[in-house]
Formats: sequence, structure tokens, C-alpha cells
Amino acid sequence: MPNRSEERVVTPRLLRGWPLPNPEGGKTERGTVLVAGGARCTPGAVLLAGVAALRAGAGRLQLVVAEESAVALSVAVPEAKVVGLGPDGAPSDDILAMAAEADVIALGPGLDDIDSTIRLMRAVLGAAGRDTAVVLDAYALGALSKDPGLLPQRRAVLTPNLVEAGHLLGREPGDDLAAAAYELASRHDAVVSLYGHIATPDGECWREESGDTGLGTSGSGDVRAGIVAGLLGRGAEPAQAACWAAFAHAVSGQRLAPRYGRTGFLAREILDEVPSTIASV
Repeated sequence: MPNRSEERVVTPRLLRGWPLPNPEGGKTERGTVLVAGGARCTPGAVLLAGVAALRAGAGRLQLVVAEESAVALSVAVPEAKVVGLGPDGAPSDDILAMAAEADVIALGPGLDDIDSTIRLMRAVLGAAGRDTAVVLDAYALGALSKDPGLLPQRRAVLTPNLVEAGHLLGREPGDDLAAAAYELASRHDAVVSLYGHIATPDGECWREESGDTGLGTSGSGDVRAGIVAGLLGRGAEPAQAACWAAFAHAVSGQRLAPRYGRTGFLAREILDEVPSTIASV
């Protein structure tokens, strides 16, 4: 395993020296993002992740959720193509074709069953190209902890919380989250973003220090995963997308605090702050 570098703090100055791609042309130039998740009781997680991807600059959005939620979600997010899973949770041929053509696939938001998540991941990621960018969040990380072979793609970002990191590690992450992020990055050959600590498999590490307690609200992790996916869609590399997303997520929360207090804002309210936060850099 390569030596881990000292963490660099993610600041506007660092990000200005690492500018995001700004593709010209139509929406296809900014990438197609496919978000798959949304069990029957939690379709809103896919909504949050999908809209976050658009707010971060993705060009086209496709959403996959439980069949009974598909029509309602298509009305709630008219910018997206929305397709429902089959009655057994299996993806249709249409969904597999979408996966094969997507530039970015985000898996996990709103899923609630490990076995069905494993089946969905195996089918969708198996249909995708090996160089398709992938973001794994929530139950997709639990599935990965049971079967590391579920992720064949080379360009991947994992966005675990502390519980999910524990499942992936097989133990508690401990106090050194930078070390835990790097261990996971090395183990899964992916960029890992863990509570503001970002690590790559080759030992590069960063720390985002703007996050506050208000980000620990329901749906906030779905927003962060969606921002990563949107930045990947517009052409950012995985480490760049993870660092910019950690900053955009945290500072968007900071911008809401004067209106709602440190702990009073909602995850969906973070979404509208993301474009201006990114532009402010």
C-alpha cells in the first residue's frame, strides 16, 4: 500500500487551482447521470440525489425507483426520465440500456434491503462500461461490504457515513477518519469521502473543514452523493469531484444557517445553494 500523504485542507484557493471542467455545447456534453435506488417508502432519497446532480452541473438526469413511486417522482422532477423497477426489484431491459449509456451511475440512495440491492448492483454495474464513473452510497455500500466484486468500475467514489464505513472495514472506524478513508480507498481501489476526509488509493488525502452539525440531517448524505455524481458528469475526475462536493455540501449548509439556525435547515434546502456555492469559488 502506498504511503499516505499529509492531508491538505480543501479551501477556495485550493479549488481555484483545481478548476472544474466547464464543457461547452448541449446537455449531453455535461454528462448523463443515472441514479438508482428509492425503495417503496423512500423515493425521496433519489429525488434529492438526482436534483443535486443537476444543481452541480450534470446535463441529463435519469432516475430508477420502485415501480409504485415512478409516476409521482416523474411529476416531482420533470427534468428527469424516471423508470420503475419490476415487481421483484429487478431492472428491466430499458434500465440496463440506460446503464450502458450513462456517463455516471449513482447507486444506493433510499434502498432498504441488502439482497435486492446486491441484485440491482450486479445487473446495473454489469451492464455499464468499465470506465463509467460510479458513486456508491447508503445500502450500496452495505452490499459492497458483503461482496467487494460488485464494483468492477475503475472510476468510483464511495461516500460512507460512519456506520457504513464500519461495515466496509469490518470494525469501528475509530478516531482517525483520515486513516479509515485511506484504508477503504486502498481496499476498494476507489476514492473515499468520509465525513470530510477524502482519500485516493494512491495515498493522496484532503480534509474539508467547513462542515457543521446541521449537515447531519435526514437526506443530507443523498445530496452529497448527488453532487459528486453531477460533478463527475460534467467531467471532473473522482478525487476532484469528491473534494469539490465536500466543499459545496458543507458551505451550502453554512449559507443556510443564518436563516434557519445551525440545525434547522432541511436537506432539500441545501440543493438551491449548491450552484452559487460552486460559482463563488
